[in-house]
Amino acid sequence: MAGGVSLTLRDVVSLLDQRYPPHLAEDWDAVGLTCGDPDASVRRVLFAVDPVPAVVDEAMVEQADLVVTHHPLFLRGVHSVAATDHKGRIVHELISHGIALYSAHTNADNARPGVSDALADALGLVDCRPLDPRPGEPATGTGRVGELVRPMTLAAFGAEVAGALPATAHGIRVAGDGERVARTVAVCGGAGDSLLDAAAAAADVYVTSDLRHHRAQDHVLGGGCALVDVAHFAGEWPWLPVAAAALAADAAQLGSRLEVRVSTIVTDPWTSHRGSQP
Repeated sequence: MAGGVSLTLRDVVSLLDQRYPPHLAEDWDAVGLTCGDPDASVRRVLFAVDPVPAVVDEAMVEQADLVVTHHPLFLRGVHSVAATDHKGRIVHELISHGIALYSAHTNADNARPGVSDALADALGLVDCRPLDPRPGEPATGTGRVGELVRPMTLAAFGAEVAGALPATAHGIRVAGDGERVARTVAVCGGAGDSLLDAAAAAADVYVTSDLRHHRAQDHVLGGGCALVDVAHFAGEWPWLPVAAAALAADAAQLGSRLEVRVSTIVTDPWTSHRGSQP
C-alpha cells in the first residue's frame, strides 16, 4: 500500500502539469483532467497510451485511482456523455468506479523531456535537440534530432527500431537504400509527416508514424532522408515508463509513495498483418 503523505487528485494533477505544462499543448488539443474529483485521494496510477475500454478494465482490476493517458478521450466538444457509445460508456465506468482520467498529449510531445525524448532514448540516440523548436522556448518543441553512438546501415537501424519498440501488427516500414549509412536520426512520436522537411534538412533517417503515401513518395523522390514508419502506439509507448517514474519521484519529494503501473496492453487498432511477396 502507498504510505506517507496522502495526495489528492488535485496534487497529482499539479505534479503532472509541472512536467507537461498545459500551455505547451497545441491550440486544437484537449489536455488535462477529463473526469475525477480533485479532492479524492490518489494512491494508484495507471499509465497508458489510449483511453479505451480494455485500459479501463485494467484500471478496475488494478484498483487504480487515476488513469493517465497520452491520447485524450475527447478532442472535440461534446453535448452528451450518455453511455450510448464507447466514449460515453468509458466516462460512466470511470466515474462509477471512482477512477479519474487525465491526458497529457501535445503538451507531453512538446515538453522536455517528453514523448520524443523517450523515443530517442529507446533508439539509443545521444546529444538530442528539438526537431521543431517552439518560438521563444528553444529547449522545447516537437520531435528530436540526435546521433547514433555508432553509425550503421539503414537496414541494421531498421532492425534496431523493430527490436526496441513494442511489437505490433503494423511492425515497421522502411523507405530508402538499405546500405545507406545512418548517423543522425530525427524522431517524432506519433503522426509526424508535417515535419518531413525539417527531418530532411537535419537527419539521415526519420522515425515517426502515420506517414501518408504521397508525402512519403515525394519526400523520397525529392532526395529527402530515409524513413522508418512505426505504429503510432509503438512510437509513443516508451514515454509511459518514463512519465510513470517521474511522477513517482515527484510524489516522493512530497513525502508520498504513489503506486504507478504502466499498461502493456497493445491498443494499436491494427490487429493483424500479412506481408505480400516482393
